[in-house]
Amino acid sequence: MSSDVGSAGSAWIDWMGSGVKENFYVVDGIRTRVLEAGTGPAVVLLHGTGGHAETYQRNLVDLAEDYHVIVPDMIGHGFTDRPEVDYSLDDFADHLFGLFDVLGIASVNLSGESIGGCIAAWMALRSPQRVDRLILNTGILDRPDEKGLLQLADLEQRTRRLGAELSLESVRRRLEWLVHDPASMTEEMVRLRYRIYSQPGMTDTVVRIMGAVLAMNRGLYNGVDYMDRQLLAGLRVPTQVLWTDHNPGKPLDVIRPAIDLIPHVEFHLVENAAHWPQFEQPEVVNGYLRKFLAAGR
Repeated sequence: MSSDVGSAGSAWIDWMGSGVKENFYVVDGIRTRVLEAGTGPAVVLLHGTGGHAETYQRNLVDLAEDYHVIVPDMIGHGFTDRPEVDYSLDDFADHLFGLFDVLGIASVNLSGESIGGCIAAWMALRSPQRVDRLILNTGILDRPDEKGLLQLADLEQRTRRLGAELSLESVRRRLEWLVHDPASMTEEMVRLRYRIYSQPGMTDTVVRIMGAVLAMNRGLYNGVDYMDRQLLAGLRVPTQVLWTDHNPGKPLDVIRPAIDLIPHVEFHLVENAAHWPQFEQPEVVNGYLRKFLAAGR
């Protein structure tokens, strides 16, 4: 089953009868929102900077036909608490490993988009015994080139505008950065994100996390080089990399050497997509994920 939410549709209407649940768990004192559906091996989907679980609204139900799909709002995002931390990859990883402990899950199949991919890779490097299979979706431990840094700076400006002038239009402008065709960004997604960003203090946190992510991409962050591509050579788990033909920030020709460092890697190029292929080309992405995950069962 594929989920195809049109501009006038609703993810929650589309999910009716599928068993999707919104749950809240307390992880080391942090109230954590999670969308869950299905039974079977655990598949965890991690959103990008400033995102939330609905990033995967077109993938959750399809994958839940065969897997226990877990889509958290990471710390500082969505309706999860916003602790006073640095928002380094270690901070995100610590929280997610804690969530797995609360859920009683020893190991998971882990997929991340954008910074979610960087977090997923970092988790697989830290604790390979807890990651069965790894999927990096437009997110990899590698620095952008000069053009990519300018594109990320554009995203930062769109993000800062949210703090100065939160409106449906400013939210739309930021979301449009993520997709190849701006017209493909649905009104529902704009309103979902506007609702999330309207929480008191939320835009300040989003701006802060965006700054942390850019700092990690530019160099050392708290003395750690999180974007050292040589780290990828240490991945011990089967890995799938999904990239696109229009990805901003880190185009394929820039990150291809990083992909080639991964020991057990399978690569796919998703066409007619930018930074959100799971949203722009869900049937293609779901197909790649299903085939890769099935190979590990």
